[in-house]
Amino acid sequence: MSSCISSIGTANPEYRIKQSSILQFMVRAMGLDDNNALRLEKLYANSGIDYRYSVIPDFGEEDFNNHGFFAKNATMEPFPCTQNRLKLYQYKAAAVAAAAVRDCLKVFPEGFLSKITHLITVSCTGMHAPGIDIELVEKLGLNRHIERTCINFMGCYGALNALKTADYICRADPDARVLVVCIELCTLHFQKENTLDNWVANSLFSDGAAAVIIENNTNKTLAGSLTLRTFYSEFVPEAHNEMGWYVGNMGFEMKLTSKVAKLIKTQIKPITERLLEKARLSFSDISAFAVHPGGKKILEATEIALGIPAKANCFAYDILRNYGNMSSATVLYVLKKIMEDKDPVDKANIMGFAFGPGLTVECMILQKNGYA
Repeated sequence: MSSCISSIGTANPEYRIKQSSILQFMVRAMGLDDNNALRLEKLYANSGIDYRYSVIPDFGEEDFNNHGFFAKNATMEPFPCTQNRLKLYQYKAAAVAAAAVRDCLKVFPEGFLSKITHLITVSCTGMHAPGIDIELVEKLGLNRHIERTCINFMGCYGALNALKTADYICRADPDARVLVVCIELCTLHFQKENTLDNWVANSLFSDGAAAVIIENNTNKTLAGSLTLRTFYSEFVPEAHNEMGWYVGNMGFEMKLTSKVAKLIKTQIKPITERLLEKARLSFSDISAFAVHPGGKKILEATEIALGIPAKANCFAYDILRNYGNMSSATVLYVLKKIMEDKDPVDKANIMGFAFGPGLTVECMILQKNGYA
């Protein structure tokens, strides 16, 4: 008995901002001299990102006087505290999440909403109680007796843990229909202190939501689907201090060192071998890849380590280019592209990865059944 992804929906906030505009905002906000501004420009030019989304329009403004969230001065002081950032999360997150759910559910027949039995929400960029889960029940008209689970603060690999949890539920109950919703407003936590970690984080992160319906394969609603075949998780203890996500007085503070891509490059091949062993497959059985686009260097490190041609990982690059890194939601954007693609043949095996603090590597193998 197995379960499957029947549909994936996505949504973003209203502000779509050019990476070049964000660069200019960062140069001004961090008070960079000409030399450091040039260094930052090179970082942005090599990011592989053209556009990002935010609930905050300020990142696209050329004049501090036009700010709506940050202070209207060159120093942006007083800088927003964690409380004010999370107030904006509470105000904005549910609407973006609900839009992703509506996008996900548009392919289902009328009345499907009432059949959803479980709701799993994922986020590492904000929290409150009553939370996003209850807000979604109210906004969407879900059953008030729906079973709710919240997966918080796991970072970019949170979606895979949600899929795994949904898989367990649907295997145990063939009549279960699980709605997974990832909502991340990463740009709320912009830090202006002039450090390399902040340079990197500020060049990558974006806002977005993704929603997924998981059903038991014996009772699925739609013909096209992705069977959840195998999951495997492992963390690399020597990388414990290379990636972190901490609550500070001025928002959540991201630590992301240059060693992360190097460690992925050395560690992902043996982890992949253990995933394939668990799935009883060989690497030649894999037809497509869904790699979390945490950054261009992470994608390149994965390709080099596993011998994956860039073309086979093209969807990850496409999502990175047009959306940036939306933390947990991002890998689901990649899977949506794979579901909609006509090239992979029926029954194709898809290998997926997501990375996060630990350094944790979450892996999965899915099987494509028909076309979405």
